[in-house]
Amino acid sequence: MYCSAECRLAAAEQYHQVLCPGPSQDDPLHPLNKLQEAWRSVHYPPETASIMLMARMVATVKQAKDKDRWIRLFSQFCNKMANEEEEIVHKLLGDKFKGQLELLRRLFTEALYEEALSQWFTPDGFRSLFALVGTNGQGIGTSSLSQWVHACDALELKPQDREQLDAFIDQLYKDIEAATGEFLNCEGSGLFVLQSCCNHSCVPNAETSFPENNFLLHVTALEDIKPGEEICISYLDCCQRERSRHSRHKILRENYLFVCSCPKCLAEADEPNVTSEEEEDEEEEEGEPEDAELGDEMTDV
Repeated sequence: MYCSAECRLAAAEQYHQVLCPGPSQDDPLHPLNKLQEAWRSVHYPPETASIMLMARMVATVKQAKDKDRWIRLFSQFCNKMANEEEEIVHKLLGDKFKGQLELLRRLFTEALYEEALSQWFTPDGFRSLFALVGTNGQGIGTSSLSQWVHACDALELKPQDREQLDAFIDQLYKDIEAATGEFLNCEGSGLFVLQSCCNHSCVPNAETSFPENNFLLHVTALEDIKPGEEICISYLDCCQRERSRHSRHKILRENYLFVCSCPKCLAEADEPNVTSEEEEDEEEEEGEPEDAELGDEMTDV
C-alpha cells in the first residue's frame, strides 16, 4: 500500500521490481515469504520492518544502474566492531541468535543474492548488515494513536483536566501493551544518512520527527545552534531522559553500546549510582515468583 501514485512509482523505480512477488504473494514457499515468516518467528515484536529494510537495501543495489553509488551510500552508515555487532544481534534475536542468524542468512541469500554485494551474504557480512540496520534504523512516521496523543498535548486544559487526560493516556498505553506486547509507535523503518550522523545527548539541541506523518524526517532545532556547534539528538524518549544518570546509561549501553558523556551526564557524575523510581518498579516486577507468566521481551536498537 502506498500513500500516492508518485510514491508507488518511486518504489517501483528504486527496489520494488526485485521485491514484488507477483502472483506468488500468498505462496508460503516463495523465498521472500519464507524470509519474512522466519523473521516473525524469531523476533519480538513480530514485525517485518527490519528484515525488509535489509531486503530493500539489496533490492536497490540489484535494480540500480549505478550499483557502486548505492554501495558507497550504504557504507556511510555507522559500523561496529565484531564483538559489538554480536551484542546488537543478540539484542534483536535473543540467546539463540547465532542459529537464528544463520537461518535468516540462508533464507536471505536464497531470496536476494547479488554478486555485487556478495560480502553481505557471508556469515560475517550478514552479521554486519544486521548490526548496521540495528544501529542506524529509524522508525518512520507515527501511529494514528501517537498523532491523537500529540494533539491532546496541544490542548489548553485546566490543571485537573490535564492530569486526568494524562492518566487516561498512560493507562491506555499500558492496556495496549498488556494485550499486544510492546507498542510499536511507528509505521516502518528506514535509513537516513544525515540523521544517523547525529550523536546522542541527554540534553539535545535538536529533535527528529515526522510532522507530515510520512517518510520525510525533520530535524528541528530546540534552541539556537551556533555555527560549528554539534547538532545532537536524543536516543532516549522524554520519560527516559528524566531518569537517573545510572538508568540512562544502562539503557544506552544495552541498546547502543556506548557510555554517554553529555553535559548532563558529566554534571551528574558524582551522584550515586542509584536507579530511577521507574526502574526500581521494573526490577520489582522482574522479581516475581518463577511460576509467574512472564513473556520474553526484546526491543529494537
